[in-house]
Amino acid sequence: MSSSRFGRAVVRELREDLSRRDMEIVSQVAELRLMSGRQVEVLHFPPEGHATAATAARLCRRVLSRLVADRSLVRLERKVGGLRAGSDAFIYGLGPIGHRLLQADGSRLRAYEPSVAFVDHQLAVSQLVVDLTLAGRNGHLELLTVEGEPVCWRTLPAIGRSVLRPDLFLAIGKGELEYRWFVEVDRGTHRGPALLRKAQLYESYYRSGVEQAAHGVFPRIIWVTPDAARAERVRAVSSGSGFSDGLMLVTTSADALSTLIGGKA
Repeated sequence: MSSSRFGRAVVRELREDLSRRDMEIVSQVAELRLMSGRQVEVLHFPPEGHATAATAARLCRRVLSRLVADRSLVRLERKVGGLRAGSDAFIYGLGPIGHRLLQADGSRLRAYEPSVAFVDHQLAVSQLVVDLTLAGRNGHLELLTVEGEPVCWRTLPAIGRSVLRPDLFLAIGKGELEYRWFVEVDRGTHRGPALLRKAQLYESYYRSGVEQAAHGVFPRIIWVTPDAARAERVRAVSSGSGFSDGLMLVTTSADALSTLIGGKA
């Protein structure tokens, strides 16, 4: 039997063995690129569904270890919070078998250990999705659509087929209103010129009318920054002359949820 046929058989058998929750975890890690053990636990092992919070945490660790062992997920060498952090601080990405579980074309992932900056950024994106999901479960909003990279990317055919790369696309329901957003999670690593180029690309895409023609409305852009000082710097870049009024909002991580459901930045 060839290795490729054996691989297909293994993937098919594993798909049959994995639970619905297993597949939901693998799919979400794939969508968000990276998640910490704690983020997976909060979303997929809520304490109210188990005897105790400690029981939920133990089960989460057991499931994640199994998914790593069968290579549906991979566990990064570094942790959130450093070497002394607990096991819920492990960071998980999509493994080669998980990739094949989710991809019909049989393409493979390339193994790599991402940079500290990339990990910090992706975990911040994932945390925003965690916070929104919990707010939805508590009845504060309705999380209608979450698209991570690269699903949320857009192509600008009129500008040399440039690609606009938001971190997330969100559709959020609040009462009778629906809020649509392109999300930029800013971690303070990009200088002014890079921020300006990204803001100009959003403006160009807005003026192209491509999104409006396809979906009837253009999402607003929200920049989520770590603190107020960084928010002021980003606001100064994204609100200058040449930008459409009200197209872009800048907020902090602490105020992101209230801004996303209609609050002022």
